[in-house]
Parts: sequence; C-alpha cells; structure tokens
Amino acid sequence: MEQIKLIWDFRGQTAVEIAKHHALHLQEFLDAKNYTTYKAEFELITEFIAIAYIVVPKAEMLFFRDALKPHRGEQV
Repeated sequence: MEQIKLIWDFRGQTAVEIAKHHALHLQEFLDAKNYTTYKAEFELITEFIAIAYIVVPKAEMLFFRDALKPHRGEQV
C-alpha cells in the first residue's frame, strides 16, 4: 500500500517546541476523527529545523491534505 507523509516545517530557535506542539494538535484531530491507527509525530532535522508529520494511505491523502493543510508531502 502506498503511503504519503504529510509534513509541516518549522524553523528557528523554537522549531522543535513548535513542531512538538503541532504534533499534539494533529494527534487530537486524528483522535477526534477516530483514526486510531495513525499517529502524529515530530522530528528534529537540525538545531533550527523541525517537522511535524503524519503518514497516511495515498487513497486518503486528499481528505487529510484538505482538512489539515500541510506544507508539503512526500511518498514513503
């Protein structure tokens, strides 16, 4: 099954804190919509760049893209 990683980018001294906080809101959205098999995560890329992301099946990508407005996406 093809999967898409929907990504939100954050930059600056507080990037990791903002990405972590954004991941919490993404997880709240997933929980509210009963998407219990999906998980929101965050990742430190460099000292000043961090991302929040979710991985979803390609067939459901349009729903998540339109509802959550990620900055970008990539095929996993």
